[in-house]
Amino acid sequence: MDTSGFEALEIRGSDHVAWVRIDHPPINLFDATLMREISKVGHRIEDDPEIRVAVFESANPDYFIAHADAELILQISTDIPEGELSGFQRMAERYRKMSTVTIGKLRSRARGGGSEFLLALDMTYGAIGRARVSQIEAGVGVLAGGGGTQRRLQLMGRKKAMEALLGSGDYGAKEVERFGWITRALPNDELDGFVAEIAERIAAFPNAAVRFAKQSVIFAEGALEPGLAQENRLFHALLKEPGIREYAQKFLDAGGQTYKGELEVMELMKKLATR
Repeated sequence: MDTSGFEALEIRGSDHVAWVRIDHPPINLFDATLMREISKVGHRIEDDPEIRVAVFESANPDYFIAHADAELILQISTDIPEGELSGFQRMAERYRKMSTVTIGKLRSRARGGGSEFLLALDMTYGAIGRARVSQIEAGVGVLAGGGGTQRRLQLMGRKKAMEALLGSGDYGAKEVERFGWITRALPNDELDGFVAEIAERIAAFPNAAVRFAKQSVIFAEGALEPGLAQENRLFHALLKEPGIREYAQKFLDAGGQTYKGELEVMELMKKLATR
């Protein structure tokens, strides 16, 4: 696979496995650069018959992907699309449907769009005591618009999905394993070895057997596009509601999207809600 032309990703290949390392300081923000490169590497993985498994991890000890760039969200048009998917949703759907097996390795924070990206992957393994995930959008005044309202319901069921989406809570690896948000929680010192073993094992199996098994599961999941289109419509509609953009701007003004502010984002959201 061609690994050139990336600023925010480090990519290496070994034995039919692509290892993709996110390195986009300071907080691996899902900004225009990272979204473009995650989309681009997805195309290259999908188009390379030698790559059977792709593993995504982070170079940052504190952040896998902090979340989508709130400044970009504030610039989004209020025109409400009918029946259309956003660019983020299309990218995530490509990962869900591609024949390549995709795995997330999480030992830091994945919130908002970072969590939604992990939901689109086939498996995610999290380090106990290190991994943190949250769907923080409601606490920032916006909607989880990258598939989080749709995929979460399938994985977690209605009640747990409601808690995650509406409460915007921050959860550790053991909790989200029980929720079905991630595949398995593992001790931090076992994470690397476990993920390497399962990725290499799957890559060594007959590729057709793996691809057909994944496609069968996708068939059982059914079509997500109608629900995603409604999620995208509601995402844009919410931005037209009085005070919503101002609330999201307060998040930025209070320290959102700074290294320290994101470490304490739950406290930051509590302060916003009491103003």
